[in-house]
Amino acid sequence: MRDAVIVEAVRTPVGKGKPNGTLAHVHPVELLAHTLRTLVQRTGIDPAQVDDVIGGTVDQVAEQAMNTTRYAVLSAGFPESVPATTVDRQCGSSQQAVHFAAQGVISGAYDMVIAGGVESMSRVPMWSNVPAGADPFGPGVAERYPEGLVPQGISAELIAAKWSITREQMDAYAVDSHRKAAAAWESGLFDAEVAPLEGVVRDESVRPGTTAEILAGLKPAYYDPHFGERFPQIDWSVTAGNASPINDGASAVLITTSENAARLGLRPIARLHSFAVTGSDPLLMLTGVLPATEKVLRKAGLDLGDIDLFEVNEAFAAVVLAWLQETGADSAKLNVHGGAIALGHPLGASGTRLMTTLVHAMRARGARYALQTMCEAGGLANATILEAL
Repeated sequence: MRDAVIVEAVRTPVGKGKPNGTLAHVHPVELLAHTLRTLVQRTGIDPAQVDDVIGGTVDQVAEQAMNTTRYAVLSAGFPESVPATTVDRQCGSSQQAVHFAAQGVISGAYDMVIAGGVESMSRVPMWSNVPAGADPFGPGVAERYPEGLVPQGISAELIAAKWSITREQMDAYAVDSHRKAAAAWESGLFDAEVAPLEGVVRDESVRPGTTAEILAGLKPAYYDPHFGERFPQIDWSVTAGNASPINDGASAVLITTSENAARLGLRPIARLHSFAVTGSDPLLMLTGVLPATEKVLRKAGLDLGDIDLFEVNEAFAAVVLAWLQETGADSAKLNVHGGAIALGHPLGASGTRLMTTLVHAMRARGARYALQTMCEAGGLANATILEAL
């Protein structure tokens, strides 16, 4: 039976998604192209052997329109014969790209494929693809949810209320994310995964000096009297400090079979063991990580205790803390090199950014199994289990 293995995984440093961010001057096509070129340089593969390139991007408009991944392939110098497509499963877009790529390899449709993603939130701000006054949901959804859906920040507040997660707990979690990310950088643990770009060598959003006292001074990020009246249980504890920032970045992984890797002299890092994707309540849209985790473990025939490392995307501290409560997972195995609160969350790039960090952490720590899951707008979540080789 064919398998799918990751033989290399790279990412750019992550910049702040603001006009003065360290990567704001770089076109998103060039961000993604940089990771594609780096994969080729590090592995020595002939890019003509790549059967497809699947990239994730969320705001597919303006400089991220017209199938960004295709133009990244061309900019990277790949032969014109190498195809590419761009997918959108919101924050999990590039994790979904990995699933599509691996499933294609396992099925025999592909022998070698690259999965990745990009988002330049400084150049293409979030929600740029929804013009003012536009309705992306349609009348059927309005009829099904007559009271209306809510923004992600309100979902995070509802999660904090439902799981009785306090502001102090969320701020403490955020401080820990920055501490772990800063320690990983100082220990050289990111060196193997990061491909410096135009003099940018480090993630810009990591704040080593962050303290609970500093975070306690931040105002609630999503206070809205309308939602306060609708949801009186909310105590407005989600802030910019205990949620992920907006960022620029790209990431990519090279996937093939064990047999093909051996033929080419490539050393696999990890096998893509099991996949799951699930829908969940679109009002509490960020809770899909719970059924996704359960589903992927069931498909893999593994228990939570079999997993050595976890990556749960830190879109909001409330999401990860609720996941910890429900699963009972060992927090010492979670986001061991810091997460999106510190490292950043360049939407379409985050799935393969997490996976890049995870496979390198597996190698550094001698982990056998690792699990990655991400919440996604609309009530969706992907989950992946990796096995070290």
